[in-house]
Amino acid sequence: MILVQKILELLNTIYSVDLIKVESVTDEMFRCIAKDGDYFARITNYKSFDEQLEEVNYTNFLFKEGLGVSPTIASINGKAIEKITLENKEVLIVLYKSAPGVHLPRNEWNAEILKELGRQMGKLHRISKKFEEIHPIRYINDWHDNEEYAFLKYIPKEECAIRDIAKEVLSSIKKIPKNNSNYGLLHGDLWLENILVDNDSNLTMVDFQDCEKHFYIFDLAVPIYSALEYSFVGGGNIVEYGRSITKAIIEGYQEENELSSEMLDKLPLFIKLKEIFEYSLMHMYWDKEKLTEEQIRIMNHYRLRLELNHSIPNI
Repeated sequence: MILVQKILELLNTIYSVDLIKVESVTDEMFRCIAKDGDYFARITNYKSFDEQLEEVNYTNFLFKEGLGVSPTIASINGKAIEKITLENKEVLIVLYKSAPGVHLPRNEWNAEILKELGRQMGKLHRISKKFEEIHPIRYINDWHDNEEYAFLKYIPKEECAIRDIAKEVLSSIKKIPKNNSNYGLLHGDLWLENILVDNDSNLTMVDFQDCEKHFYIFDLAVPIYSALEYSFVGGGNIVEYGRSITKAIIEGYQEENELSSEMLDKLPLFIKLKEIFEYSLMHMYWDKEKLTEEQIRIMNHYRLRLELNHSIPNI
């Protein structure tokens, strides 16, 4: 309570938005309620000032080009990012206008919505290419330089089969020739919780904190993976569901941007990359000495799927 009150006071000092209340959403995100509407403040030192500034310049460019993203609010000093001291630590603040729409319930992620997501991703990547032509990337990492992809550092040595799979997937992807049509700046974490949908089925993408340079096909692999992992609630065949959502996303994407058959053939490889990524994160962030029963169940579920090659259905 003391922390959010302090944040409220600081934000009202730095921004001219007349905030009434601040609520914690996560350790880094805070919902800010003002007389003229809602905002979200991101307060973190997860990435450096230069990385965050490049990210903010990117998302503001996307917004100005007509993509559904949340614009940032400049401080009274005209800055997109402000440095403050909070609980004796220097952190960076970015204030965003709240995006319209809601997180859809799992059973409402149908082919129509996912086709629209595909369109928006196609538009995102098309605009990203334009951004990089004007503003060459200097601080945002290539995917393989991010710590989260250091799979062999975090997956235990005794898990030989999974480590071999991880090595093969990383090696295969790093060998793919990169060019301006298949590789560039993207969101990197477009799972369902980072997409808001309004009453007219307009989409807004949020949380670009993990944006990176990667093969564009990875942005398609993430929502397909997350839909299969979290959204299928029965009432049909999961393989058919996977094929239908994949078809919808690809068709939508191709209305806005080129997707070569060579890269499309590699979609299952990038879905496998996402699955290993999620498994590695468990080892990276979970306290192995204090695993809950649910965490143990999830981890073992992933182990079995990966070791037996029973991952995402063949789409």
